[in-house]
Parts: sequence; structure tokens; C-alpha cells
Amino acid sequence: MFTYLLRYVDDPRATLCELARVVKPGGVVASLDFFVPPHRFWRGMWWLYTRLALPLGGLVTGGRDWFRVGRFLGPNISDYYGRYPLPSIEDAWRRAGFEDVGVRIMSLGGGLVMWGTRGRG
Repeated sequence: MFTYLLRYVDDPRATLCELARVVKPGGVVASLDFFVPPHRFWRGMWWLYTRLALPLGGLVTGGRDWFRVGRFLGPNISDYYGRYPLPSIEDAWRRAGFEDVGVRIMSLGGGLVMWGTRGRG
């Protein structure tokens, strides 16, 4: 299981290949990350939350450092999925050697769970 990893590496596919290399054949790998809601309405709400509410909430509860964290998160998520749309991420899992790749979009589209089983061959 890993969380939020692929947004922070230079080459998500190479990272998935390395994960597949070290997981025993038949082993299951799962990931959890944020996602950009596909539905227009929820995407707009998500944008407002990540660009306004989250940074301001960070400022109020944790000061300038948490404001910067809050301000970073929304654009980071948007940029990642702009470079790597969901179909390309699914393809990267398969090309890395994972089978039975599954995807579940959750939390009105703001969350993404993915999983796959390392092939035996």
C-alpha cells in the first residue's frame, strides 16, 4: 500500500516497475491519492476548496507554513492529472506488470484508489 507517491516522483511508470519488481508474484499493491472530480459541479467545488478554503484553513490553524502547504496541494493534484490522465496511469500499472488493475473514484471524485496484482510471469 502506498499513498500520494506517484505525484512526487519524476517517472511514475518507472516507480511502478520498481514496485512490481520487489513485490512477490501474486502480491497485491494498492494506492490511495487525491483526484480531480470528473463531474463538472464537483470539480468546481473541489477547485474552490483546494484553492481557497484549504489554504485559508491552513493559515488559521497552522500559520504561514500550513497556508503554503494548502496553496500547494490543489495545483499539484491538477498538474499531475493534467500530465498523467487516469487512463495513462492505469496503462502504466499494466505495463509495469500488474494484472487485474482496478480503479475506484471516491469522495465525489476527490479520491482515487487503485490496485493490481503482480503477475506471476
